[in-house]
Amino acid sequence: MDAISSTDTVLILGVGNTLLTDEGFGMRAVAWLREHYTWPDNVELQEGGTQGLMLMSAIQECSVLIVLDVVLGGREPGTIYLLENDDLRKSLSFRDSMHQTDLVDTLAACELIGCRPRTIAFGLEPYDFHTMHPEISPQAEARLPEFCRKVVTELARYGLRAVEK
Repeated sequence: MDAISSTDTVLILGVGNTLLTDEGFGMRAVAWLREHYTWPDNVELQEGGTQGLMLMSAIQECSVLIVLDVVLGGREPGTIYLLENDDLRKSLSFRDSMHQTDLVDTLAACELIGCRPRTIAFGLEPYDFHTMHPEISPQAEARLPEFCRKVVTELARYGLRAVEK
């Protein structure tokens, strides 16, 4: 992805199903980032849950989309990923999941009307995403600060800088 400028409108979107343990990790990550960092004025943080196509208007309004999710990449639970391009399908929200419509379909719909943003995803290989429980696993909870710091560090490499509170 190209550098992110102060004229870009950036949406940091946490997605996932908060009723299925670690699948709610993206939602928890965006809340953690909101609580621990101050973001530039061109950045919006949003919990998108499992809204699928209902997120289209928010996605249409941004030029850069940063997705936080869990990822089935085949590595050890707790592995942190940065996904771009074809690798986006490893993110649970970017392939046929429990969500009403996956994000690839939503982005394709945005592209059809001429407003698909540049997109990257950060994800965590889940420890448990099958158990119905409204909290993430203790192991994922322990990885949350490191995950969020890696998101902030990587976004700084693209020119988007957050300030720790």
